[in-house]
Amino acid sequence: MSRPLTVLQLLPELEVGGVERGTVEIARALSAAGHRALVVSAPGRLVGELTACGAEHIALDVGAKRLASLAHVARLARLYREHAVDIVHARSRLPAWLGRLAWRRLPAAARPHWVTTVHGPYTVNAYSAVMVSGERVIAISEFIRDYIRANYPRVEPGRITVIPRGVDATRYHAGFSPTAAWHEHVAAEYPRLAGKRLLVLPARLTRWKGQEDFLAMVARVRAVRDDVHALVIGGAHAKKPGYRAELETLAARLGIADAVSFLGHRDDLREWLAHAAIAYSLTDAPEAFGRTTVEALALGTPVIGYDHGGTGEILARVYPAGRVRHRDVEAAAARTLDLLAHPVAVPRDQPYTVAALQQATLALYAELASSP
Repeated sequence: MSRPLTVLQLLPELEVGGVERGTVEIARALSAAGHRALVVSAPGRLVGELTACGAEHIALDVGAKRLASLAHVARLARLYREHAVDIVHARSRLPAWLGRLAWRRLPAAARPHWVTTVHGPYTVNAYSAVMVSGERVIAISEFIRDYIRANYPRVEPGRITVIPRGVDATRYHAGFSPTAAWHEHVAAEYPRLAGKRLLVLPARLTRWKGQEDFLAMVARVRAVRDDVHALVIGGAHAKKPGYRAELETLAARLGIADAVSFLGHRDDLREWLAHAAIAYSLTDAPEAFGRTTVEALALGTPVIGYDHGGTGEILARVYPAGRVRHRDVEAAAARTLDLLAHPVAVPRDQPYTVAALQQATLALYAELASSP
């Protein structure tokens, strides 16, 4: 970029999640490159990390679905003017609507450039259409690009840019290994894992994330070899606390209760993925991207996943041996047995990194800033 820019990102809040993490990653890249990074959202756990990298947080509850939120339109318009914002980057539907209305209040010559990121296959309607209103529309995967093309045919292909999400290569790499202290803690807390090959499904406990298919698959694998143990890692939704009990009942009915551990939410997921023999992504609905798939592969851990959405896209590019047909539990079990007996190494180099995400996004900003 030929001159320092001011980029304002809009999202509902700065709690932990893929949208929030991507916002901080881009803010960090902007600050490191000498630009000014503003983020407008409700507060959250990532505010400290955001400001520590040199970005500025402006607390505004632009994600609250209530009529009073329309009052934020005037405030956003003032922010655009007062901070001489060059680019507004909207990452969620309600903030995008408020930000777009504010953008329209300004004279055409004074309007910042307008960028949107489509983070998922939203319900197709007028409310969601704001996410494809950008001068540039970022799709987080080829799957999302195809979703945009199929459902919003008026969006010119040249406005869509695929910029996949990525992982921090300094934290997720094939050379990473959990510490001896971590192994000692695991051995003490989970003695029945000793000597077992770990099959790990990392996903929050909700019906579409594939836990039921995973357990059915584990039952088939356990019928052939008894040296495997399955780990279901992920917390239950606050409004659906009973789903874990359903899964535990299913495991008992399948005869594998002694071969499955439910670990809940973990802050050491990286260590579990690195320690696993195989990780899985068996979602019923296609993932927009598939962050845990990339994380596991970056650590050198094989992934078996259904060949659809972002996960199928990632596996096709990085680890084709892990692809199985959607909802084909038998195929997933057979692939598991095959990889346990005849491992297929994960390539050490993979393209899904935060550095690549940052470079591509800043390049897009630079292109916009140099245009009329």
